[in-house]
Amino acid sequence: NVHVRESGGDSVQAGGSLRLSCVASGVTVAMAWFRQVPGKEREGVALIDALGPTTYEDSVKGRFSISRSDDKIKMFLQMNDLKPEDTGMYYCAAGSTWSPQLRARDYAYWGQGTQVTVSS
Repeated sequence: NVHVRESGGDSVQAGGSLRLSCVASGVTVAMAWFRQVPGKEREGVALIDALGPTTYEDSVKGRFSISRSDDKIKMFLQMNDLKPEDTGMYYCAAGSTWSPQLRARDYAYWGQGTQVTVSS
């Protein structure tokens, strides 16, 4: 099993920035960020493969940037120009297979989440 732990969530004003971090206990093929608000399904935000390819959800393109450390066990999400609709619990996920699609079912390992709240 791989354990993942995310951090960096906070409350910010619209237009602000946050940087989320995730640390995994081992190397996996793909890592991703998902977010969820109460009453809605978990949605994919961004993913990154161990070799570098990335995928972004349309609403965050140009504002968010995903990256991984050289040792591949850390992942980051730089979030700029935050909007109230970015509010949610952000989850780090890791998986052993690659898919360019942001699908929760492709990820076996999940963190507990870190809360991001953006106020207008």
